[in-house]
Amino acid sequence: MEKLEVEIDAFLSRLRQLSENKHEILLGHCESELKLTSTQEHILMLLAEKSLTNSELAEVLSISAAAVSKALKKLQAEGLIASKKDPKDERRVLCQLTQAGLPIAKEHHQHHEKTLAVYHKIAVSFNEKEQATIRRFMEEIKGEFE
Repeated sequence: MEKLEVEIDAFLSRLRQLSENKHEILLGHCESELKLTSTQEHILMLLAEKSLTNSELAEVLSISAAAVSKALKKLQAEGLIASKKDPKDERRVLCQLTQAGLPIAKEHHQHHEKTLAVYHKIAVSFNEKEQATIRRFMEEIKGEFE
């Protein structure tokens, strides 16, 4: 049996590969014929809740405004979003979901729900003490990366 640290290294390397250039790791894939990134799909899901500015999206997603702008250009070119001036402050430009973007936003939300359900199913297979150990391990790893 391999040493645990080697198994952890292999696990984290695989996670990195899965998440390369993605905002998140979700179970399932978009059924749309459009080739969208998970970040683009996530933006659609956020815009299904409310209209947001480029900088608000960047903050929520913890990515650069430039990365958001690039994603928005693709979404707008595909007709999935539109922009409009904020009626309360015309200096602000809001992004809003179009009817064409709604099915993709809903599907992405379902992938979130499915992913969380799988995580829940796995988590409850461990007793409280084991869950506490897993939480502590995740905090320790996160602390090393920060």
